[in-house]
Amino acid sequence: MNIHEHQAKQILKKYGAVVPEGIFALTVKDLVEKVGMKILMGPHATYVDTPGNKGVTAIVGIETSHIAFHIWDEEMPARLQFDLYTCGPLDKEIVINKVKERFAVVSADYRIFDRETGFVLLEEGTF
Repeated sequence: MNIHEHQAKQILKKYGAVVPEGIFALTVKDLVEKVGMKILMGPHATYVDTPGNKGVTAIVGIETSHIAFHIWDEEMPARLQFDLYTCGPLDKEIVINKVKERFAVVSADYRIFDRETGFVLLEEGTF
């Protein structure tokens, strides 16, 4: 996913290399609540300052698995990879809309897999 340059720069430059956990942790917490899941641990977020891998990483454990995302801010527009793993029911429209809203997504590809009996692609698309 690509997020608007303005959005990424506004968030990341405002806080520099030390991004408060609260900014990104609240995003994950809000998403968990919107999709009707329960937090098991976290959320946690931190800024990685390794050249070639600079950006924010955030994770949260949920009762049915986990959510993780990474924002690489060395390229513009910044690149977002977002993973939501769950054994429970999931409304993809809520997830897509929340990610678009919170990260000002320019374009994105998504894939939905069934991992219960392998790794079967159920659906893919673009928004």
